[in-house]
Amino acid sequence: MRAYLVFIFLTIFILQPHRIVAQDTITAKNSQSACNPKLNWLIASESVVGATCLTGLYSLWYSKYPRSSFHLINDNKEWRGMDKFGHTMTSYYMGKLGYESLKWGGLNQRKALWYGGFYGFAYLGCVEFFDGLSKEWGASPGDIAANTLGTALFIGQQLAWNDQKIILKWSFHLSDMAQYNHDQMGQSVAERMLKDYNGQTYWLSVNLAGISNYERIFPPWLNLAFGYGADGMTGANSNPDEINGNPLPYFKRYSQFYISPDIDLSHIRTRSKTLRLVLNAVGFIKIPMPALEWSQNKLKGHLLYF
Repeated sequence: MRAYLVFIFLTIFILQPHRIVAQDTITAKNSQSACNPKLNWLIASESVVGATCLTGLYSLWYSKYPRSSFHLINDNKEWRGMDKFGHTMTSYYMGKLGYESLKWGGLNQRKALWYGGFYGFAYLGCVEFFDGLSKEWGASPGDIAANTLGTALFIGQQLAWNDQKIILKWSFHLSDMAQYNHDQMGQSVAERMLKDYNGQTYWLSVNLAGISNYERIFPPWLNLAFGYGADGMTGANSNPDEINGNPLPYFKRYSQFYISPDIDLSHIRTRSKTLRLVLNAVGFIKIPMPALEWSQNKLKGHLLYF
């Protein structure tokens, strides 16, 4: 219960600064100290959602496992680093969402960036603290470093360019590995999308026109993406010989590196606000395109890679 209360406090504490900076929304023409109602509504909503998510996470997951004193764990070798890419991407997009929401609420751009940009780092930091108090796991310095990288990638680009010329993306295909360990890699398609790292690929997608300043050569929506994946994994650190008494075949665990053209959906021009919203919402998904893969000291091509 003590850990539960600590996380409620942390959630409120993290979101509390927005009540202070809300005063910045007072217009110069209005001498009265009235805050922006839209920003106040946003702060209240975020506080409720953040507290609900953290308390729900603790109640539904962590409360079922024995607790311990806070401790660290080195899990950098698990799943050949795929989970670290997931942390980086999550903190990146949570920071982007925080920044855009505070701007929509009326906060000035710089403060929206610093407060909103750290949403992902703060939220995932709470989750790491949960892990650190769980006997089953432990707080991971590697996860914290990945969270920091995702936050820095977003904030750094906004400070340098006021734009995201390098974005993180994700793609997925159904792998053959999940059938050997449903407990860790999921059984349904939805579970496997989240848990089967063999089928996931994480991409660093670079906008060619934005980076090169050759807008006349490259269309504004054209990106070049560099991907990382892994395969042959039936366990986190190593592949078990058997699961629940059932022997497993041998699989070689290996990393995969990709290069592929990509489309930045945020640069697709449209007058429809609804379509623009949809394009931004699914912009984290790597569009299936031809790709080159380097793995196991071999180069091979894919006509269409997911």
